[in-house]
Parts: sequence; structure tokens; C-alpha cells
Amino acid sequence: MTKSKGNAGIDADAVRTLADLLHEKDLTEIEYSSEDWHIRIAKGGANNMVVSAQPTVTASDTGSAQPLTTSADTIADHPGVVTSPMVGTVYLSDEPDAPPFVGIGDAVSEGETLVLIEAMKVFNPIKAPQAGKISQILVANGDPVEFGEPLMIIE
Repeated sequence: MTKSKGNAGIDADAVRTLADLLHEKDLTEIEYSSEDWHIRIAKGGANNMVVSAQPTVTASDTGSAQPLTTSADTIADHPGVVTSPMVGTVYLSDEPDAPPFVGIGDAVSEGETLVLIEAMKVFNPIKAPQAGKISQILVANGDPVEFGEPLMIIE
């Protein structure tokens, strides 16, 4: 089997297989990752598909002496990780045109609203479990989230 790889080193056959699986199982999105890359394929409106491929960044890629938090295991073990307490859709602000509740680098106090998660037409505020500074936001506005999925990291 020949594997055709693009610039990010992602196997084009794997992308086709995932897209076929998405269609075959009537899924709205599918994600897959390896040590070197992460790919997310999602259906848009009118059967459009969005393919988002991101190479995993390592310390040697950036010239930094400290390792970057990139793996799911490292993020899950971080003491400041804020995880989703439910399945739903995450919203970074309370209105479509409103600024997000928090951004990277923002200082937050314990109990401050970080995001909203909509589940069964109810918008549930997710509050900061501790005071600190937002170092990473791991979700985008409108992303579906699962129970226990990391949302952001507070340092």
C-alpha cells in the first residue's frame, strides 16, 4: 500500500479512510492523532467537510528549552486543567458578538465564569476552580465536548 503524505507528514489515504468512515457511519466529526500529528474531520453545512490537520509541536521545533504541553496525557495530568463536567457544546462568550469570557494570559479568580456549555438547551456556566492565569485554551467556540475533556489550563 502506498502512502502519500503532504507537507505535514499526514497520510492522505488515512484522511480518505476517515472521511469515508465519517460518511459511512453518518457521523458529524471524527478525530485521530498519532505522536506526530492530530487530524479532525467534520461535516459542515450542505455536506461540506472540513479537514483540520495540525502537526504536534515539540520543544525542538520552537527552539525553546522547556517542553511544551502538547500531548493529551500531559494536559490531563496538569494540576490546573479545567475539564468539562458534561457532554455538550462549548461557548466562549454569552452572546455571538460578545467578547470571550477569558483569553490566554487573563488573570481569573476562583468562581469566575470561563465558558458556557450548552446541554439539552440549557447553558451551564463553567467556573474557575482556582485563581490564576489562563495559559491555554484547548477548545474553540461551538466545539462539541465530552465529559472530562480538557477545556483550558489555569496556571
